[in-house]
Amino acid sequence: MKKHPNKHIREAIKHAMANGWEIVDAGKSAHAFCRLRCVAGHTEHQMSIWSTPKSPENHAKQILHKVQQCRDEQQEQ
Repeated sequence: MKKHPNKHIREAIKHAMANGWEIVDAGKSAHAFCRLRCVAGHTEHQMSIWSTPKSPENHAKQILHKVQQCRDEQQEQ
């Protein structure tokens, strides 16, 4: 898969993958770079990664937050 142009988002994607998430092709979406999805089968734990978000740093924080939410829920079970 190609690299995201923003370094903050690239690092957040690497973090997600290291924590059990996978990259899924965004399909024909013009704005989405890809989708991230939890491989544990949690359908609510997925998100689109935008190619050119308004604030790349905030978008990276959203990715990290979503991954942490998933980890917290897995630990509760």
